[in-house]
Amino acid sequence: MSSSPLPESGLRQGRLGTAHLVLFTVAASAPLTVLGGGITTMYAVSGNVGAALSFPLLAVVLAVFTVGYAAMSRFVSNAGAFYAYVANGLGRAGGVASSFVALVAYNAVQIGLYGLFGAVVADFTAARFGVDQPWWVWALVALTVVGAFGVRRVDLSATLLAVLLVLECLVILVFNLVAFGSPAEGTVTLAGLDPDNLFAAGLGGVLALGVASFVGIESGAVYSGEVRDPRRTVAWAGYLALAFTGACYALSAWALSVVTGPVDTPNTSAAAGPRVVFDVLAEHAHSMIADLAYVLFGTSVLAALLFFHNGVARYLFALGRERVLPGYLRRTGIRTGAPVAGSLTQTALALGVVVAFVLADRDPVFDLFTWLSGVAAVGVVLLMALTSAAVVGFFRRRPESGVNVWQRTLAPGLATVLLLGLLVVLVVDFDALLAPGDSPLAWLLPGLVAIVGLLGLGWGLVLRSHRPAVYAAIGRGPAEMVPDDGAELSLTR
Repeated sequence: MSSSPLPESGLRQGRLGTAHLVLFTVAASAPLTVLGGGITTMYAVSGNVGAALSFPLLAVVLAVFTVGYAAMSRFVSNAGAFYAYVANGLGRAGGVASSFVALVAYNAVQIGLYGLFGAVVADFTAARFGVDQPWWVWALVALTVVGAFGVRRVDLSATLLAVLLVLECLVILVFNLVAFGSPAEGTVTLAGLDPDNLFAAGLGGVLALGVASFVGIESGAVYSGEVRDPRRTVAWAGYLALAFTGACYALSAWALSVVTGPVDTPNTSAAAGPRVVFDVLAEHAHSMIADLAYVLFGTSVLAALLFFHNGVARYLFALGRERVLPGYLRRTGIRTGAPVAGSLTQTALALGVVVAFVLADRDPVFDLFTWLSGVAAVGVVLLMALTSAAVVGFFRRRPESGVNVWQRTLAPGLATVLLLGLLVVLVVDFDALLAPGDSPLAWLLPGLVAIVGLLGLGWGLVLRSHRPAVYAAIGRGPAEMVPDDGAELSLTR
């Protein structure tokens, strides 16, 4: 069997190298967003002072996952990524179930970012310009911008992403330097890296927000049909991105515990929220650097919002194209080739969720961002576990593939066990993300992922019984699309 994956229809092959994929995946993970939003919220909701150690541990688990994931990317190329992998490795009905879970997970992480963006921008504009608007006004502004870009297929250029990423990393570097240079206890404490502090109360909350911080890092395989060397590029890009982000997040989380004092870090983060990072920069560096960090934080979140928006639209397009979901979802713009139907659907869903949280008077960071990040973490870990199992199944039926035993069996098998163990911790300790009065949500929110997955499995079985042509093409990409049922489509030019 050839090791070259079938390319996506309309995608240009050979245009991306390792550096491009590292840039895309790291930028999607948005390092400054993780520091200002994910890490501060992690401390605030969990109360766990050993959170910094979680990042290298999670990076190792994800690196083991990447081994089999990258190996399979040589043979399967599909805009639906996880969906196509599971369909080809565990069966088409399982693929449909995974696609439903993916839609929930990636919508959750994208929509949750609107709460984080709105809260930080509202705080900054009120403090610096006296413009006092509720968080949801800025969230809706961001939603409008992202929705407009999505239907016009406006992607941030690699050059702009590189510039923004370098500036973000410089701000994080300054934060780390001033934090370690101004320890709250007089000396740099190692409490943030103590395993006894990590494996304590609040572990589930730490791991959930830690996993959410890495979401996007697995996206390299989506571009496997566009890279110059699928055999090596996807794997190396994944390892490099994981090494960089894992080290960056761990160092920054540790630095935050040093500058605020490990015992006080949870309370300080809860009181100030994301602002704690900017306050440290203003106090120990310069107010101009703090202001620059605010601006870069906003651009970082916007870039992540656009990335995940386009990813969800791409998933919907792939499912519509293969007739798993209604065919209108594969409608694209005549001039732009943008997945217009998928983009509009995602925007409408995001608007509905944001409005629901506004009407319920819930907090944009500790409720909207945190709850949906937890749901996203549960969904992504489940998807990764299924995908690792699918890698084993896929190569078991292809002994002539030329892939070694570590890549096709041992690593994905180990990843499946590790990820399932992580999933159990996330679900059992989900209440670490919630306030005491929200305890029923400890099962309802992660349960949503399971319910949607079961609905997807059921729909896959319905397709097998009543629409065999559609079922046969699941996960196969454009080469085996089901003949159109009459709906007009605007094709990419």
